[in-house]
Amino acid sequence: MLSPAGIGAALALQSVDSITYGVIDRGGIGQTYMDWNPWTRFLTPSFTGNAFGAIDLNAIHPETSPALLLQTDYPSGEAYAHYLRKVTELFKLPVVEDTAVEAVSLNDNNEFVITTARGELTANNVVWAGGEFSSPNTPEIPGAEHGIHSSQAQAWEPAEQSEVTVIGGYESGIDMACSLTSRGHTVTVLDPKSPWEVVGSDPSLTLSPRTRQRLRIAQKTDRLTLVGDASATSITVDGGQYVVTASNGNTYQTQHPPVFATGYHPHLGPVAHMFESRDDGWPLLNSDDESTIQPGLFLSGPAVRHKNLHLCFIYKFRQRFAHIAHVIGTRGGYDTTALKAWKSAGMWVEDVSCCDKSCVC
Repeated sequence: MLSPAGIGAALALQSVDSITYGVIDRGGIGQTYMDWNPWTRFLTPSFTGNAFGAIDLNAIHPETSPALLLQTDYPSGEAYAHYLRKVTELFKLPVVEDTAVEAVSLNDNNEFVITTARGELTANNVVWAGGEFSSPNTPEIPGAEHGIHSSQAQAWEPAEQSEVTVIGGYESGIDMACSLTSRGHTVTVLDPKSPWEVVGSDPSLTLSPRTRQRLRIAQKTDRLTLVGDASATSITVDGGQYVVTASNGNTYQTQHPPVFATGYHPHLGPVAHMFESRDDGWPLLNSDDESTIQPGLFLSGPAVRHKNLHLCFIYKFRQRFAHIAHVIGTRGGYDTTALKAWKSAGMWVEDVSCCDKSCVC
């Protein structure tokens, strides 16, 4: 897939001598980022620290920096897609755009058969990097069809001076709340876990520093209400108003459809049957980010999870590009020496259990 996860994995495979590889996507390069709404920005800052051994947090190759190319610290989706196109061009990656993968199976030689809109391909290994954006998670509550997921542009474009109810208070929910309040809207956020009160060193589980800074500004407008003792239990429509009933017995009425800021499911598409599931529903992987039931099928990107670790930021899941390439190259008898440059740059973690650390302050 022509995402950071797919292009990054391809860049690492390029360092494996004589290996044959390619990248296929149903859209264009960086399509998911092109589909972002115009108000969303990266949570992780880009900075040109590569020369000092501090690789740009949003880079997918140790010799590149989105900050240097884009001249901004928190890129928009459109800007980051431009970075991905430039990286693909710079390293001359073999990519095929606008080609959907329709099915993945095995032939009699135990090779993967990838059926696409343009024909079939065979491969000894497959790295699935389908991301999550195309698989929004919608709560299973009565009237959910009346709501709208935060991934849809309409969610971010209420009528002037509208009131909006946002269901979910992690990054996407607070991001939306801050954006809407800054544009004059009044927002109520519902989340029984009160994630805005959780403090920790893993930004996958708590709000990022940038979001907390924006939240403090939004709260000063008096147009933001955070409800941390209730979850949405149903949505109805009454006289042109959307009514969200909460578990605390309160109701919240708006003219704008309630927004689900409730995250995503992993998009496994045609390879879903080749992965087992963890108890929480996410793909079960071995220590090499490989399917536990189908050898040679690897997962790259934000859906990678190991125990309590969520590798859902670029600077996290990029640490596995070189590892997957090393596993594939070693099994195939290829020279993987060039991958040492990724390790020297701090972009290769072999054992992710070492990442499960807390900061002391």
